[in-house]
Amino acid sequence: MTLSENEVEQFQRDGYVSPVDVLSVTEAGELRKKLEATEAKQGGALYPEQRSKSFLLFKWLNDLIRDPRILNPVEQLIGPDILLWNTIFWIKEAGAESFISWHQDTKYWGLSSDQVVTAWIALSPASVEAGCMRVMPGTHRGEVLSHEDRYHADNMLTRGQEISADLNEERAVYMPLGVGQMSIHNYRLAHASGANKSTDRRVGVSMHFMPPDTEQIVGNWDCATLVRGNDPYGNFEPAPVPAHDFDPSAVAFHDKASKAISEVLYAGAAVNDRKL
Repeated sequence: MTLSENEVEQFQRDGYVSPVDVLSVTEAGELRKKLEATEAKQGGALYPEQRSKSFLLFKWLNDLIRDPRILNPVEQLIGPDILLWNTIFWIKEAGAESFISWHQDTKYWGLSSDQVVTAWIALSPASVEAGCMRVMPGTHRGEVLSHEDRYHADNMLTRGQEISADLNEERAVYMPLGVGQMSIHNYRLAHASGANKSTDRRVGVSMHFMPPDTEQIVGNWDCATLVRGNDPYGNFEPAPVPAHDFDPSAVAFHDKASKAISEVLYAGAAVNDRKL
């Protein structure tokens, strides 16, 4: 499972590549069942703090971040030594008004590298109707755009952060994904997504990979897990690998990691209306 030369060139030029076949429909469906079994035990949804750094909570997700079908394309883009910084569940209920405003993740994550990439995997259909991601090609190059915190109730982002500069929506590219497919984009790339107007939930998980020379330059502490190659830098505390879902030692570590990442995401925020 590798990217073609043209796909690598497209990523370097435009900041994204999509779709990439990763899991079979059956495999993705089984993972969705595992996630929804946990939701069912909790009243039908993940708790807010469970959405982020979730590879520490779910053994199946910790296995997935190490799947060669995901890591082979990532290696082509950032090199053979790969750290996983975070995973985030992105779930839009059918008919919900939830959306994600235009933003660049590099503005808020406190990471020093411009080589951080997001792999977004669909566990249910991520069609245009379901509110798939759309991107603004080429915005991963040059200066980071100005943003404003708007805290809209339906915005899934922590601060409701939104690019304040005018963007030409006609240049936007939609990235629909079938079940088991993934997209990859540079975290400097401007991206957004709309409401889910389909009759099924839109269930996806993003994985955020980085080369090990990356540093956390906003927070005082951060963690990551080595998923391929070597880490000669040691800039992040190694995260434990859970022995099973909700392994108590990994859950305790997750609590510390969640608080740390929340401090990073809200650094400098005028309003403390936290969603994590």
